[in-house]
Parts: sequence; structure tokens; C-alpha cells
Amino acid sequence: MQGEWDGQRQLLDVESVAGHLLEPGSVFALLAEHRGRLFPGELFADLFPSGRGRPSIPGEVIASVIVLQSLYGHSDREAVEALTFDLRWKAACGYPIDAKGFDPSTLTYWRRRLAASDRPQRIFEVVREVIAETGAVKGKTRRALDSTILDDAVARQDTVTQLIAQIRRVGREVPGAKELIAAECTRLVGLTGQDYDQPGKPSIAWEDPAAREELVTALVNDALALLAALDVEQLTKQGGKPAEALALLALVAGQDVEPAQDSDGTDGRWRIARATAPDRVISTVDPDARHAHKTRERRQDGFKAHVVVEPDTGLTTVCELTKTNGPENSDATVGAELVTADTTIGEDDIEVLGDSAYATGDMLHTLDGKKWTPLLKPWPLKPAVEGGFTIDDFTYDPVAETLTCPAGITRSRSAQGYVTFGAACRGCPLREQCTTAASGRTVLLGEHHQLQRKHRIRATDDGFQATYRQHRPMVERSIAWLTRDARRVPYRGVQKNNNWLHHRVAALNLRRLLTLGLTVQNGTWVLA
Repeated sequence: MQGEWDGQRQLLDVESVAGHLLEPGSVFALLAEHRGRLFPGELFADLFPSGRGRPSIPGEVIASVIVLQSLYGHSDREAVEALTFDLRWKAACGYPIDAKGFDPSTLTYWRRRLAASDRPQRIFEVVREVIAETGAVKGKTRRALDSTILDDAVARQDTVTQLIAQIRRVGREVPGAKELIAAECTRLVGLTGQDYDQPGKPSIAWEDPAAREELVTALVNDALALLAALDVEQLTKQGGKPAEALALLALVAGQDVEPAQDSDGTDGRWRIARATAPDRVISTVDPDARHAHKTRERRQDGFKAHVVVEPDTGLTTVCELTKTNGPENSDATVGAELVTADTTIGEDDIEVLGDSAYATGDMLHTLDGKKWTPLLKPWPLKPAVEGGFTIDDFTYDPVAETLTCPAGITRSRSAQGYVTFGAACRGCPLREQCTTAASGRTVLLGEHHQLQRKHRIRATDDGFQATYRQHRPMVERSIAWLTRDARRVPYRGVQKNNNWLHHRVAALNLRRLLTLGLTVQNGTWVLA
């Protein structure tokens, strides 16, 4: 059952004794005075539908701890220690001086209940309701989009480590698999003397390519033998952790390997593939983590945090954490979903700001459908020949769906979007400025080519440039606030870390609101 706060202050209540020491305008002072208004007990009533059992910690206390924990980047144990020994935390949560904090596992318990509920981001939603009540973003007609890579909470594993770890996991998760591993997975022990009871890499001559290939061959064949010995179809139907373990083993056994040189793939000889799988799992400890390439020089492993920020106030109105790869997780795709779902946006014409990652045809089409104005930095056009013609030097007729080259040759667009000039390029005096292809110039026009073309023209306007330079930087500052001492996510998996991101953003929004003058007047949240 849910615990309730009785509202009675105790003799050694910190707020009564030393509340005047709390810094005015701090999150501690806000929670000390208004945590019950922010996070009333009924907010969490659905998490405890039964009136039986031992009372849990009051919801306003847990929510306050979660906010402070997310703001300061504490682990569960560190947060409870702060609640026990830090007077500011005690005042914020209504604890007396001599009160001991609860067990750290209570935070895990509450997070699980929140994640399984219909409103897992309710703490974030409450703070967004405060933003709406203050009118901080009312009438604001701009939203800035951005994303950043957050490091994962686990170490990257290579192919050998993943295969050993996942075979061991199958032995733990699948009934009867441990005995099958001992009987069927004998190639590793035969090669190195190390069986699957031992974690870590075996001792081999790692500098010898042939020895490495022998090890990879042994591991892959052990994995395949284990999968063949188990009733994979039945276990998959049953679902749960055994099915997840088998699916991940099958994945890691194939994602990084290819038949050895001079092998046709049927003789059981394998080597590390010379290419990287597009959706490569980098760790069996956290299968959701992925390689990320924010730029060519900057490479990270982890997740991607997407935010929508109101640039005048720096308040984040929507956020989401996703995997780093795949078209469904691209900046433009997620950004379009988030900004169109932003409940703080009214009926006004909205200007949407973002860097070139957001200036896709689909994104422009989405904004055009909403009658919103895109202030998105266009992708720089790359000519086929250095210093030569770009696509904007060709004339496009959207009605006739034809493209005319700088030499005046007109060709129609195919159903697949291609415009082929082919033989017309032979003997063309402008050929050296247009293409190096022996068969002539071929142009691919996207579905929303005309929108992108118009957008590139409009982006050259002084007004576009001035607005972009003035209002775009705030989202960068909001990203800096988000990642300060929190570049690494604390949990494993997209769902848990997405919930953490919402709690982190909620805490940052509260702090930002306080900077803007958040207070209560006549029972209403206002900005002083």
C-alpha cells in the first residue's frame, strides 16, 4: 500500500530548525516548501491499488529524492546517504535530523512501478504542467531541436568476449542448458583448456592471426552446436529470459563473423568479418547500446538523447532517449515526432530551429503540413565535380516533373526519382563542370525535392540567418546543462535510461524555472 505524509513536523525537523539556511531559489528550498503541491499522494495512487501490506514511502518523498538524485547524478546508495547525512536533502524531503534514510532498493522498486505504469514519465509531466501554469512558454513561437550522444553504462565487448559471455548466460537462463554446454560445447576447452565455467578471454597467442581464427572458429561452432541441441522454437514461443538469451546468442554468433579465407561457409571455419554489421550489438550486458558517430572524428558508444527546447527560456518541453542508429532513430525522424507532440505549443505559427541533421525532405514535409516555418540549416550541396554545378544549378519543374541541366537539356524524372541525361552529356561543352561519369550525369531527386530546394533558397535570406544565429545557441546550452556530470547513463537499456532522461530533464527544468523566478502566489505557480 502507498505511504502517506501526515504533514506533522517533528521536534528535530530540519526545515524548522535550519530551513533558513537553505539557499533561496534553490531546488532544495522549493521542495522543502512545495513538494506536497508538486507531487501529491494521489499522483502515485495507481501504483498501489491494494490497501493491504506494509506502507511504502510517501510519494512526495520518493519523487523529491528522484528529482535530487537526477539533478546531482547520484546512485541509489549515494542518494540515500545524502538523505541520511545532508541537511539540505532532509529539509527538501521533510526528514528530521535524526532520521535514517530508507533502503536503496526502495528507489529501484519505485522506478519499476513507474516504468510499468500508464504514466512512466509523470514526474516530468508534472513539471511541464508547472511550466504551462506559469505561462513561461505561452505565446512562444519558436522551438529548437538538438540531440547528443550519452555514453552507455557498460564496457564494449569484442566478438570473443561476447560469445563467451552469451554462452554462459544461456547456461544460466535456459533450463538444462548448462549440462548441454558441457556436452556439446567442447571445442573451446579442446583448443585452449578453458571451459565456459570461466569468464574472460582464454590464453592464446593473440598476435598470431591463425590462432585468433582458430579461437573464433571454436567459439562460433560451440554456439551453433548449443543452438542446435536446444529446442529453440519451443523456447522462443514460451518467451521470457530464456528466449531473449537464445536470440542474443544467435545474433552475436553471426554479426561479426564470416567464412574464413578460401572457405565456402560449409566447412565450419570462421574469422572476424572485415566489415561492421549495421546494427551491431556491442555488449551482451546491454544489448540496446550501439556505436555512435556524431561526427567522423567523435565516436562513442551508447544512446542518443533528443530534446525540444524553447529558446527564450531554455526550458525543455519534450525529450526522448533512443538507440543511436537506424533511420527510425535519426535526428529528423525523432525530432519531427517530438515537436509535433509538444503539448506546450499553441495554435500559432511556429518556427522550428535545428542544424542540418534535421533538414531532410520528410522533416520539411512534416513542418509544411503543420504550416510551421523551418529554420533548419540546409545540408551543404556537394557537386559531382569540385567547383562544378550543384543540383540547384539544374531547373526543376514540379508540375511536369522534369529537370533541365545548365546546358538546357531537359529530362523527365523516373518513378524511382532518377533523372538520366546519359547520351546528352556526350560532347557537351559543360561536361567537365558537371560529371566525370562515363555514362553521363544521373540525378536522384528525393520525394520532397521541391521543398528542400525552396528551403535552401530561403536559408540565404538575412532574416533567416539572423534568427538562426540569435536563437539556435540556447539549445546548445540546454544540452550542456543536460550532460554536465551526466554524460554517462546510469542504467542499461533504452526504457530505463529514457525514464532517467525524463527525470533528469524535469529536475533541470525546475532549476531553470527557479532561475526565472518561480514562486507560488494565491495558490498558483507564477514567475515573479
